[in-house]
Amino acid sequence: MGKYDNDVKRLLELVGGKGNIQAVSHCMTRMRFVLIDPKKADEKAIEDLPSVKGTFTQAGQYQVIIGNDVSVFYNEFTKYAGIEGVSKDAVKAAAKTNQNIAQKIMGTLGEIFAPLIPALICGGLVLGFRNVIGEINFFNNGTQSLADVSQFWSGMYNFLWLIGEAVFHLLPVGIVWSITKKMGTTQILGIILGLTLVSSQLLNGFSVSSTPADEIPVWDFGFFQVEMIGYQGQVIAAMMAGFVLVYLEKFFKKICPEVISMIVVPFCSLVPAVIIAHTIVGPIGWTIGNAIGDVVYAGLTSDFRFLFAAVFGLLYAPLVMTGLHHMTNAIDSQLLNTPAKSTILWPMIALSNIAQGSSVLAMSVLQKKNERAQQINVPACISCYLGVTEPALFGVNLKYVFPLVCGMIGSCCAAMISVGFGIEALSIGVGGLPGILSIKPEYWGLFLLAMAAAIVIPFTLTFIVGKIKLSKEDRFGKENAAPAIESAEGTESAETAQAADSADSAAVSSTDAADVKELKSILDGKVMPIEEAPDDVFSQKIMGDGVAIEPSNTVVTAPADCDVSVVMADTGHACGLTLPNGVELLIHVGVDTVDMGGDGFKLLVNEGDHVKAGQKLIEFDPEKIKAAGHPCTTMLIVTAEGSAANIRMHSGMDAKAGETTVISWD
Repeated sequence: MGKYDNDVKRLLELVGGKGNIQAVSHCMTRMRFVLIDPKKADEKAIEDLPSVKGTFTQAGQYQVIIGNDVSVFYNEFTKYAGIEGVSKDAVKAAAKTNQNIAQKIMGTLGEIFAPLIPALICGGLVLGFRNVIGEINFFNNGTQSLADVSQFWSGMYNFLWLIGEAVFHLLPVGIVWSITKKMGTTQILGIILGLTLVSSQLLNGFSVSSTPADEIPVWDFGFFQVEMIGYQGQVIAAMMAGFVLVYLEKFFKKICPEVISMIVVPFCSLVPAVIIAHTIVGPIGWTIGNAIGDVVYAGLTSDFRFLFAAVFGLLYAPLVMTGLHHMTNAIDSQLLNTPAKSTILWPMIALSNIAQGSSVLAMSVLQKKNERAQQINVPACISCYLGVTEPALFGVNLKYVFPLVCGMIGSCCAAMISVGFGIEALSIGVGGLPGILSIKPEYWGLFLLAMAAAIVIPFTLTFIVGKIKLSKEDRFGKENAAPAIESAEGTESAETAQAADSADSAAVSSTDAADVKELKSILDGKVMPIEEAPDDVFSQKIMGDGVAIEPSNTVVTAPADCDVSVVMADTGHACGLTLPNGVELLIHVGVDTVDMGGDGFKLLVNEGDHVKAGQKLIEFDPEKIKAAGHPCTTMLIVTAEGSAANIRMHSGMDAKAGETTVISWD
């Protein structure tokens, strides 16, 4: 009889049976399904299974979080179901067949913009700060800004444009680079192509509209001329140029002999790509981009702007869940390239972030005694208020549905206020509460009004509906919802059990196992709270609490004397450890590194080994991880607390492997 017999049988039934499974695999913590009809999966019932810690869908894969024992569960599941597991790559390939053409386009678009988001956020914050010191007239009866009255701040105002220009004016460089990275072609060629689109030799794209046609410089080839126009801030043109380069390089790689490939392929790819970019796809992309921007801007400024705002505010959160919201990055960037150099769209996005976060805040208040729910609610609410909504949407609001709807209603109302008053942003990338920094200073008061609507309306609606719809188990958790044992006999039994537990604890404390009171860092690097991990399963503490480390070395070591309880032998990217006092740990190197199939990893221990503190466990190649498009952030998670009490996480410092304490307990 297997360890998970009941859960395995029930899970097979709840995912729609054997006939609904196209492919299945597993990583260190999760079962990964590709389902023929994902709607047949009963998500709520699956999450109620004792061995399941959560579920989510990503890139066409339905993922069921099990934990360190996932390999045992997986083996029992495939044996009972009578199906063979496949490789992670096969699952990934199968998942793509479940996506329609729109999903594939949006998925590609999302993967192109995802690496650019940190730069957009940073650039948005920089321009927001620049707005504060140079655009708001605090002094001399509202006639001068801080930059006007202080030479230092005047210099800072001018200096910060160095960063703002690099992010937003030179955005085509990042876009073309990201396309080549995503498509697996030569990234430096993409960077060079991007640079040719924003070269200082060209007329700045932002100056084209104000330059008379006869003053625009040209390349004169005798029998034809090409306008020397730059594509600063242009998104569509840069994307089209990037894909031209990608497919040219792939074509010439395919037909060119290997012996001359290094010479022929770069030349024959880059030179035609630059020519085509400036003569064909650049002008076409410019026209398309401006048309999209004009249509959106017209909708936001027309007599029907309230209806446009209401629909956008209502549907933006569902757009995030489908990945379609990435298109708004392109539209926003295009709006910033119009003569107005501002966008009415971005304020609504920031307000939608706030509205969904407010729904989660209400859920957190309603579930304040449900510890398991709070482990998801609190970090999800914080990330939402800072502009990242996915943890809130998938971890809380979509799970219960009504918080999602309440957040959508609040977002709708706030969007109508924003558009109704014509609130404009000077930059994009900064969402949630900090989004006010991207707003034109003259609209701050009005934006605060819209923010108030985005906070109060979703919170109030979610709280009222939650009082009615949430069960006692949802509100208080399984343990607290259970009826209290009031009989004297029951009380006596509880006291007897408590005494037995105390005796057991005393016995444990007398052993050497209880002498382990802390875990040392497994890597050199910056230690961060687990909430900052770039993976929702870890950041929401679904697997347990812990710390995340940005490594500065390449060898993972044991945090204490312990046994190796589980390893990912085929991929080498993770392992599970068990301490003598029963504390169980998970070490996971990088995010989604299971997709690398072991390339760049070397596992130095085997399951069942006893290791000493500081002993090497895993070696990894950070350059290969980054080249594969994954973060190197490494997680150390406490998945079971054993006999440890009052476990504390230590973060916010630079750690030395084997020396710095990162987790401790009483």
